[in-house]
Amino acid sequence: METFPGAVVGLGPGKGTYQYTSRLIPWLRQNASQFDAVVVRGIWQYHSLGVWRALRHSPTPYVVFTHGMLDPWFKMQYPLKHLKKWLYWPWAEYRVLRDADAVLFTSEEECSLARESFWLYRCNERVVNYGTSAPPKDSACQKAAFLATFPETQGKRLILFLSRIHPKKGCDQLIEAFSSVAARDNKLHLVLAGPDNTQWRSGLVTLAQKVGIQDRITWTGMLSGDLKWGAYRAAEVFVLPSHQENFGIVVAEALACGVPVLISNKVNIWREVLADNAGMVADDTLRGTEQLLNDWLDLPSDAHEAYRKQATLTFRSRFNMRSAAEGLVDVLAEVVKNNQPHAG
Repeated sequence: METFPGAVVGLGPGKGTYQYTSRLIPWLRQNASQFDAVVVRGIWQYHSLGVWRALRHSPTPYVVFTHGMLDPWFKMQYPLKHLKKWLYWPWAEYRVLRDADAVLFTSEEECSLARESFWLYRCNERVVNYGTSAPPKDSACQKAAFLATFPETQGKRLILFLSRIHPKKGCDQLIEAFSSVAARDNKLHLVLAGPDNTQWRSGLVTLAQKVGIQDRITWTGMLSGDLKWGAYRAAEVFVLPSHQENFGIVVAEALACGVPVLISNKVNIWREVLADNAGMVADDTLRGTEQLLNDWLDLPSDAHEAYRKQATLTFRSRFNMRSAAEGLVDVLAEVVKNNQPHAG
């Protein structure tokens, strides 16, 4: 296991869900001058407010990654929680974002949506790349490991869903949509991979039985290592009809493996995927999911191959972790430069 190259300072444990710790602000005030800049990851917990309180009058700049936490989907889905956040917003997170040297979003869509959650909103918006590392190179062994572990998938045209088994992900409409296209080719097979932390799988199995495709679905549970990468390698196409997805690392992983993606327009990198022709996009509805599957199946094999080639190119140009790191470094360098005292 590789060791982290920097020093790690523990200031916790934090108290409660808010993760309050009295040690954060004194430590930041004492040590801020040692750093060129501070990166805050996420909001709605004490660490973001603590950074604001410690650094708002400091020469050390800070930037904030919101990581989708301002998506208006949460406002519509959890109105009572949103009301609670409104009570907190004006004197805390609004100020955190307002006074940050930059607020970082991982896609144009995330940036646009963030403006819709609270009418009191002002910040220096910046969009930076985000992504994941390239997959391990032994693709043949990874694919073989997956097919050997789940032999019913051998020789099939695999449609892969890999994410949490959660209502937000649209698994129910995916099962129904698959049932509407399954008769088009007996080799079509749906793989539903991911942890079932909400205990929803039993209901989805009942749904699959109801629509008559229970024997056309493989439930793998959570996959990791060679089995996870093997699922991508074995798949013809990846599908994620999510109702809300800030970025979708699994989408980037699929593209990294040369797998085209069928995603909803609630996956925030849908504009980039569509612009590059690395996949297809539709509404996060049953009809939209059916459209994705039918449109994919209507394509000739040479078009499938073109999508596969473009998937790899899109990963390399947009979602490779190296390019993401370079984009963040560029923003930080600009922020630091802007905070340097002017001569004169």
